[in-house]
Amino acid sequence: MSDYKIKLEVFEGPLDLLMHLIEKHQIDIYDIPIAVITEQYLGYIKQLEEFNVEIASSFLVMAATLLQIKSRMLLPKPAKASELVEEGEDPRQELVDKLLEYRKFKQAASLFEDLARQRELVFTRLPQQFPIAFSLPEGLHLDDLVRAFAAVWESAGNDYALVAREEISIQDKMYDIIHVLRQRGGRTEFSHTIIRSGTKNEVIAAFLALLELIRLNRVWIKQQAPFEPIYLMLRE
Repeated sequence: MSDYKIKLEVFEGPLDLLMHLIEKHQIDIYDIPIAVITEQYLGYIKQLEEFNVEIASSFLVMAATLLQIKSRMLLPKPAKASELVEEGEDPRQELVDKLLEYRKFKQAASLFEDLARQRELVFTRLPQQFPIAFSLPEGLHLDDLVRAFAAVWESAGNDYALVAREEISIQDKMYDIIHVLRQRGGRTEFSHTIIRSGTKNEVIAAFLALLELIRLNRVWIKQQAPFEPIYLMLRE
């Protein structure tokens, strides 16, 4: 029996407990049966006392408020002098207003919690500072560039050649990467796998081929820091 433990629901405050009781019994928040809610609220307070849990003063204050509202609702109302006399204010109204305001904050907190969980799935890094390789010329205008282009075009003459587009498949680059790794003892840099024309098309095909090899568990990679050489290791 020493291992037997009883777990009570922990509420953030008295309004949280009241909202729980109202939602549990599907009670209209605008028409709260104070007698029922007060009895259940006091029952929860007694449970906390039985298990020697320190009770916050705010819970006791709310219990006293519920008892006060309950007693005001039980007292007979004075007879109306005429039909024009308005009824007295509902003693539950102040409590209802607090519960409505509390529910708004609870809903907003739940929304922020969902946004925080979504943000935890996103990883960012600080902006990278890249040194300028060369200084840009100053004092140039569009007319200067047009004249320079025309001069280069005229000096080149009419000799031109049609360069065929190189077609490199990802499958071919996968064979290239495996071949280079086996030649170099199972470890090499990514740049050493560019063994064909060295064009941008080959680099892109090699990168996609490397991703596919990683997915197939044929190759694993290592990089010490951003923009450092990428090393490839062969998985046999």
